[in-house]
Order: sequence, then structure tokens, then C-alpha cells
Amino acid sequence: MAAPGAVDAAALERAETVISNLAGDYVNWAKEDIKRLESVFTGMKAGSGDADQAAQEIFQISHDIKGQGGSFDYPLMTIIGGQLCAFIDKRTKAVDAGAIEVIGLHINAMQLVVAQALTGDGGAIGNQLLDGLEKVIEKRS
Repeated sequence: MAAPGAVDAAALERAETVISNLAGDYVNWAKEDIKRLESVFTGMKAGSGDADQAAQEIFQISHDIKGQGGSFDYPLMTIIGGQLCAFIDKRTKAVDAGAIEVIGLHINAMQLVVAQALTGDGGAIGNQLLDGLEKVIEKRS
């Protein structure tokens, strides 16, 4: 008998196997999410529709990306998605050119992470990417 709250080693191993089997699908899921981001972002840049509504849609998609990345060894996707969510959430004014720039750069960063299969911390490229995004956020916030 295990103590209450103890981890069942067999159940943990089964869960790890399931996650490992899904890891190959993650990149496809991420690509689909990025396509959805691009679609909403394109409308936002073009000025069609409500930009604040589009920002909320981008927030929701980014939130999903944030939640999945770390589970499949793409913590950069989690970090970038989290940064984008925080940026959108902390806005105090309507979407302007600066906000559009920040959102676009985050989407581009996600594309790069997936295209270059930047797993783990992404090494030097990952560090440069995150540093650059942080600087743009500071500039535009």
C-alpha cells in the first residue's frame, strides 16, 4: 500500500509514454496554431474588424501554445506564448502600430522555433530570440 498522494510509478511511466508518442504531433499542432495566429494578425494589420477583439483571439491562441510547448520539449514556445499573452493582457490602450509590431515579432519568433526545431532552451539562438523580444516589449510598453 502506498501512502496517500504517492506517485504510482507504472502510471507515471504510462503517462510519459503517451506524451512521448504525441511529441511528433506537437509540431503539426503548433504549425496549425501559428497559421491561426497569422490569419487573425493579417486582419488586424489590415485594419479589418475590431483590433482589440483580434488581440483577444491572439491571446487565446497564444495561451494554448503556452500551455503545450513545455510538455513536448519546446519551452521556448511556452515562454514566447507567455510573453505575448502578458503583453496583450497588460495593454492599457487600443491596439496601435507598436502593439502590432510586438505581436508580429512574437508570431515570427514562434515560426522560427518550429521551423528550426529549437527544442530545449534553443541554445544561443533561443537566447538571442528571447533577448530581442524582451527589448522590443520594453521599447513598446
